[in-house]
Amino acid sequence: MLFQVVVLLLALSIGYALFSNTQANLERQSIATGFGFLQNEAGFEIGEPAIDYSAADSYGRALLVGALNTLKVSFVGIVFTLLLGTIVGIARLSHNWLVSRLSGVFIEVMQNIPILLQLFFWYALFYEAFPSPRQALNPLQGVFLCNRGLIFGVPAEHPAHSAMLIALLLGMLGWWLLVRRGHKIQDRTGRILPMHRIGMVLSLLLPLLVWLFAGAPTAMDIPSLQGFNFAGGVTVSPEFSALLIGLVLYTSAFVAEIVRAGIQSVSRGQVEAAMSIGLRPGQVLRLVILPQALRVIIPPLTSQMLNLTKNSSLAIAIGYSDFVSVANTTINQTGQAIEGVALIMLVYLFFSLSTSVFMNWYNKKMMLVER
Repeated sequence: MLFQVVVLLLALSIGYALFSNTQANLERQSIATGFGFLQNEAGFEIGEPAIDYSAADSYGRALLVGALNTLKVSFVGIVFTLLLGTIVGIARLSHNWLVSRLSGVFIEVMQNIPILLQLFFWYALFYEAFPSPRQALNPLQGVFLCNRGLIFGVPAEHPAHSAMLIALLLGMLGWWLLVRRGHKIQDRTGRILPMHRIGMVLSLLLPLLVWLFAGAPTAMDIPSLQGFNFAGGVTVSPEFSALLIGLVLYTSAFVAEIVRAGIQSVSRGQVEAAMSIGLRPGQVLRLVILPQALRVIIPPLTSQMLNLTKNSSLAIAIGYSDFVSVANTTINQTGQAIEGVALIMLVYLFFSLSTSVFMNWYNKKMMLVER
């Protein structure tokens, strides 16, 4: 107890000394402290803001836009990484020689090229391989591909779209409830009911009914070339695309190895037992192998999800306006370096802890329990 008290007092003393020294240096150099600058006008634009933003808004809103941009690329990246990593990990164990070797090559190449180098490559590819807006590729009606990004048409703004989104969420909630009900019936009676098919139909039918009830609006916001760039529609910038592709390809290579190891941790006897009762290969993988492999997959998978979120901070190297980029601009204009760095640390700490809490909950939910 005495040793712990001494260590605690020593840590507090060091912290107080550092704080006092920092405060004294800031006062001597007449540098203001505090977060009052967040209310001041930012005076700079941000590309691809997730919410409405202009240069006349405050630094606080600019930082919020940067945080949302980081959250957007991290969330989309995690979804695609899980899909691609799972597919490549399963393909790595395929009995098909070509599929297995191609998966192995993908894993080795992507793991051993630094992520920053991959971002530079994809960013340069978008600007060098694709033409200017005036010579943009037009593979489909209303879809254009050029060095300004992927531009495509979207439905024009209409009140029915918000109602359709709510209907879709309700349908997905109903889908989840049906699947839970189906599992209980299967555990009790052994009957396998088509709950996934019913839930999918429900999720698609509800938004369709809302759309029809609202008058079936079909107006589209189609992009058109005006001057040197396109106006209208939605633009996915080269910066966002390069960052997303680089993060997904790099991280999915590690996820694939995690999935492969998890599948191989399931004993061969489990597979043979499942096949002996007439389960098809797809059912064996979905119902027997993956549920048991998850206990091995989830813990290292959590680390890769955290790595993807933290690696997104490299976006500043290719000009994507994530939180680090916006915070650096804020620091350069206000001189509030300590506050800016503290905000960066807090935001990434919040993202990391949120991911860890969710994955720990999911890990406990998927834990195998002997009865």
